[in-house]
Amino acid sequence: MILVTGATGTIGRHVLRQLADDTGPSAGAGGVRVLVRDPVRLDPAAARAAEVVTGDYGDEGALERALRGVRRALLVTTQVTGEHDVRFLDAARAAGVEQVVKLSAAAVTDPDADDLITAWQRRSEALLRDSGLEWTLLRPRSFMSNCLSWAPSVRSEQVVRALYGSSLNASVDPRDVAEVAVRALTEDGHGGRAHLLTGPEAISAAGQTAELARLLGVPLRLEELTAGQARAAMLRRYPEPVVEALLHSAQRQRAGAKAGVTSTVHDLTGRPARSFARWAEDHLDAFAVPATPAAR
Repeated sequence: MILVTGATGTIGRHVLRQLADDTGPSAGAGGVRVLVRDPVRLDPAAARAAEVVTGDYGDEGALERALRGVRRALLVTTQVTGEHDVRFLDAARAAGVEQVVKLSAAAVTDPDADDLITAWQRRSEALLRDSGLEWTLLRPRSFMSNCLSWAPSVRSEQVVRALYGSSLNASVDPRDVAEVAVRALTEDGHGGRAHLLTGPEAISAAGQTAELARLLGVPLRLEELTAGQARAAMLRRYPEPVVEALLHSAQRQRAGAKAGVTSTVHDLTGRPARSFARWAEDHLDAFAVPATPAAR
């Protein structure tokens, strides 16, 4: 039995879909289980191939039900206190889980990354390594799908707004991260390993804007935000400590800390990591600029 947490999130939903494709509906509920707060948000086709347990990390009974009979589990947490990691790992040990595959981040490998979010990720990794369970760490660079936050302004104004528009990031397609996760959950040989995952090249917001413009066939303008403008925009969405962590991360990117490319996706899957152009082409509908009356 494999347990997937975070099954409605950026990585977990792709993991669940890929596992469902591998097992198929004929496998019934015996192979895959999900722990989810809101089952309505699950991909319907993928959910039909899995057993669904409704609950969260704060629900001891739900954790016990979700982990019963599980051999390997994907752990995705977002609470920077680390409390969710502690609760899950305690319950996993008690249930006899053999291996936990943990979604972390590439920033943990950068000694200059000392922000709130990276410090929490390092603590979470340490909790898993010290848990006595077999572990695998997934350390992706930024997700290409973060660009979906630009979609409203692209559609309405043909504008992309970004901080440090020329800074490079070897961002990765979430589907590639999910495929590595699925391999770690279904294959032997990943125990005690940390997989640093990037795309095939480092690209800037300016480069991503140009690629989207080419694919859409419309001119797009990059409007570079100041640090103050970016802070104000983020504060409308996140608490101040998180905003400061994100700004620190952006400064490290500006200094070149996120431009390194790895071959890990290719090494583990046997095919090259997807490019940003491929990701954008597959998600172009989200950015499609409405046609003008004259063009209809």
